[in-house]
Amino acid sequence: MKLKELVKDIVQDNSLIPNIEINNICTHSNLAHNGSLFLAIYGKTFDGHDFIEDAITNGASAVISNGRNMGELPIPNIKVANPRLAASKVAAEYYGHPSKELKVIGITGTNGKTTTASIVNNILKANGLKCAQLGTLGVLADGFISEKTLTTLEPIKLHKIFRDFVSKGFSHIVMEVSSHALDQMRVADIEFDVASFTNLSPEHLDYHNTIEDYFHAKAKLFHGLSITSTSIINFDDKMGKVIAKKSKAPVISVSKKGKSDIYFSDLNHNLNGINGTILAGDKVIEVDSNLIGEFNVENILCAVGITNSLGIKESVISSGIKNSSIIPGRMELFYKKNGGIIIVDYAHTPDAYEKILKTISEMKTNHGILHVLFGCGGDRDSFKRPKMGKIVEKYADKLWIVPDNPRSESIGSINSEIISGLSLKKHKEFTDRGSALTKAIKTIGAKDILLILGKGRELYQEISGEKIKYSDIEIIEEIINAD
Repeated sequence: MKLKELVKDIVQDNSLIPNIEINNICTHSNLAHNGSLFLAIYGKTFDGHDFIEDAITNGASAVISNGRNMGELPIPNIKVANPRLAASKVAAEYYGHPSKELKVIGITGTNGKTTTASIVNNILKANGLKCAQLGTLGVLADGFISEKTLTTLEPIKLHKIFRDFVSKGFSHIVMEVSSHALDQMRVADIEFDVASFTNLSPEHLDYHNTIEDYFHAKAKLFHGLSITSTSIINFDDKMGKVIAKKSKAPVISVSKKGKSDIYFSDLNHNLNGINGTILAGDKVIEVDSNLIGEFNVENILCAVGITNSLGIKESVISSGIKNSSIIPGRMELFYKKNGGIIIVDYAHTPDAYEKILKTISEMKTNHGILHVLFGCGGDRDSFKRPKMGKIVEKYADKLWIVPDNPRSESIGSINSEIISGLSLKKHKEFTDRGSALTKAIKTIGAKDILLILGKGRELYQEISGEKIKYSDIEIIEEIINAD
């Protein structure tokens, strides 16, 4: 593609742009070669402008930069106000705006994105549609290797994989959209047909600084919609109606409490699953799901709202929900031979803790003990630590405070901040997660529940800059299989 054509949407006058051929676009200098357009993106740790010389040495034919004074360069230097927005527009142009050839569903919110996306994926597949899922679990699509990277890919990778989806006959994409991605304009040139909001609670404030900034990042997904798109909003969350006002697209509300466009007319949920009836206008959708927890009620509602807006029949929606299995690491159940129950969940926010613990405590049998093993990640939102400790203490009979991913922080200092939120003496503190987990599993009796929070099915711990092999699941399975 000619450079002049590639940058037409990011410069006022492309007549001054050299008519050179571009055969590659990249934001990493080591990927540059002859014919490459190098986009200098500034980030939290690195600034692409510091690598322009490396890109030129590797053969780059042109550069997009933010206009800072770098002296004369031996190749064209296209100066723009916002290189991140330029990267999105250039990536879309280079790959031929593939999102226009697909039905794209975007899901944002603090919690529930992965589960909602998975339910939608199952429903669309039950309808015979070729669907791909992108998010925390990686790329889930027939013929593609699942690679866990960012929740939402960078624009060059994103538009490239969308083009690959088009070429392989996919018709629908359901993707998680993170607040980071929205703030960094990674999806600025993705045309969403449907966008859904699950919920909002304080998270990633190490990045966004304030809850207001975090909210405004999430709202960008809806403000950027066209009037031909659809917004599916969870009105059970207090920010749902505020998000709805930001939407340029028609809004469909969902709620488990009624007084919305889509709601449960009757509902039962326990450790065996979620059952009930959803009303969507004149449509009646029966729900029989093995997913557990009140939060999954909200996820199911969002998924129903999305697929109903796409014209999927009630019976197909019901079938897709029924065939949606528990996502590994999300309310995943294991059983000891003595009848004790072990539940693993990836929850790592106060809101997720509150919802999960409330659900589990209500399901606890008489005389059973609820054990909760948990910790908090290092270098992230330290304000959450005492709050999370306090929430666990409210519901749990025994607390096991352990390392999560301490990263560069001291395990002892993280644990101390959690403990500062406690008022009762029913906790034990550990510096080794594995040994604590082993002891906790062996401790629980026939009527007890052990809830393990934070890591889900992660295969490592981040400690002092290293990723050390570790798995809660391996420890659980080794012990219960040896019983």
